[in-house]
Amino acid sequence: MLVLITYDVSTSSIGGNKRLRKVSKVCQNYGQRVQNSVFECNVDAAQYLSLKIELEKLIDTSKDSLRFYKLGNNYKTKVEHMGVKKSIDLEEPLLF
Repeated sequence: MLVLITYDVSTSSIGGNKRLRKVSKVCQNYGQRVQNSVFECNVDAAQYLSLKIELEKLIDTSKDSLRFYKLGNNYKTKVEHMGVKKSIDLEEPLLF
C-alpha cells in the first residue's frame, strides 16, 4: 500500500535538528522524498507498523507532529503531479 507521510519537527527546541534528521532518515529507508517533509512509502502492513513505531520513538509529541495518509494499493488514480521533480514509480524495475 502507498502511504504518504508528512512531518513537522520543531527545530527551535533542544534536539530538534537531530530529531528532524533522524525522522528524515527513517522515512528514506522506507520510501522516497517528494517534498521537503513529505515521503511516499510503498509498504506492506508489517512494514507500515514498523515504520510508525520507529517514527513515534523519535519525535517529541509535545512539539512535533506526524501525519500518515494511507492511499492503499490502488493509489495511481489518487495521485496527480504537476511541476518539477517527478517521482519514480516504486513498482517499476530499477535499472543501473
